[in-house]
Amino acid sequence: MLRRNIGLGITLLVLSACADAQWVNQPMAGAPRTKDGKVDVAAKAPRLPDGKPDLSGIWQVVNPTREERYKFFFDGINNLGEDPPAPYFMNILYDFKPEDSPMRPETAAITQQHHAGMAKDIPSTRCLPFGLPLMDVSPFPFKVLQLPGEVAVLYEHDTTFRQIFTDGRKLPSDPSPSWLGYSVGKWEGDTLVVDTIGFNDKSWLDAFGHPHSEDMRVTERFRRKDFGHMEIRVTVDDPKMYTKPFTITLNQRLLPDTDLLENICAENEQDWKHMPR
Repeated sequence: MLRRNIGLGITLLVLSACADAQWVNQPMAGAPRTKDGKVDVAAKAPRLPDGKPDLSGIWQVVNPTREERYKFFFDGINNLGEDPPAPYFMNILYDFKPEDSPMRPETAAITQQHHAGMAKDIPSTRCLPFGLPLMDVSPFPFKVLQLPGEVAVLYEHDTTFRQIFTDGRKLPSDPSPSWLGYSVGKWEGDTLVVDTIGFNDKSWLDAFGHPHSEDMRVTERFRRKDFGHMEIRVTVDDPKMYTKPFTITLNQRLLPDTDLLENICAENEQDWKHMPR
């Protein structure tokens, strides 16, 4: 029963992620290209006039390996052929053996409650946002716009946006809890370091249902390795729920010559009434 509910929940989460192009074959302006006209993803990472790496582009988390697919008991969502999500999307604590898990006992109990009612209780089945860090690991593409004083991130999932301020402002001392929190960024060499606080506790860290508290702090380190590849190192620090901070590393690939789709979860929504009660 648990595996069936997990499969149903994940199907609803990623079913529409398989179509990741709206403007088909729209050439990416200024992109380096090989002799056959394809974007040279191995070319040097672009830089802005101020010398900082330019993170702009449409990105998507790299698909899991065959070994990772087998570990999660499926090859495609419900064998329908869609690309399965990254392991951390399924389980944010993928790197930990059960005996080494940083979950506190009360955290484990909440996770089990989420497991039991996953298909009906996962927030996205009610068209609620993924939150962080789930947005970073989801199979949906996202667009980065690097602007003076801020970096805007446009997520295809439910057409959600996020602002990362790089104008020197400090994080708020008493933020009003929100789904994506409050983000400020600074450059450390060629890496953009983003600190985010001010979350509500309504989102899940992953599809398995690991929770977080309103005290969670997420630190992301964005590093564009070359033209077509970016690494994001995400650290979750939530002392109320976990005994120590933990870090995951996500590899992102550039999606050139295309653009994001509109994705509105609540439009003609037909799933909720079919969820098991």
